[in-house]
Amino acid sequence: MIQPAFLRSIPVVPRYAANETAALLERLADISTRPRYAFMVLGLVAQAAGPDGVAGPYVMTGQGPLPLRDWLCDGLGPMGRRDPRRVALAGRVRESLRNEGRLHEAGESGERLVEAELRDRVRISGKTNLSRAISELVAGGLVTRHYKGFAVDHINRGGQRMAVYSLTGQARCLLPRNLPSPKSHKPPQLSLGF
Repeated sequence: MIQPAFLRSIPVVPRYAANETAALLERLADISTRPRYAFMVLGLVAQAAGPDGVAGPYVMTGQGPLPLRDWLCDGLGPMGRRDPRRVALAGRVRESLRNEGRLHEAGESGERLVEAELRDRVRISGKTNLSRAISELVAGGLVTRHYKGFAVDHINRGGQRMAVYSLTGQARCLLPRNLPSPKSHKPPQLSLGF
């Protein structure tokens, strides 16, 4: 079969990524109690990771460095925005701020205060969910976990230290792949010989 010239100039990229992702989803269904949530966690870790697949202990944001676990919780936060429990929590936060005398203004500044407090409370519960998901991924061989920071005596092995997650095994298929750039053809330069 003869290909038109414009099709021959398009680089052919092997389509293994789809098969790798399907295999990863099948693996997540086997090892995780919440495979969709685990896949979202893996996707965010891959987004924060460098080319070596290591993410953390900090992620650079527009406001400066943010601990990886906080960044992951913030990234997963919008998924529960319409959950009735989240709506009820927002109402409780608003009421709590009023009772403490911290919510004086209705309007934009009051809503920013409510949103900040709500984000902090969601981060606390989100870290529990995140830890469960990461523990399942570690047990399944898709992530390794270690900590960086101060080594202090603490009953919690992660106390005063920041988490670092590394994608391993099948999870590495989520890392971005840089395609080799096509060789550029430079037009021949004329030499005038003097």
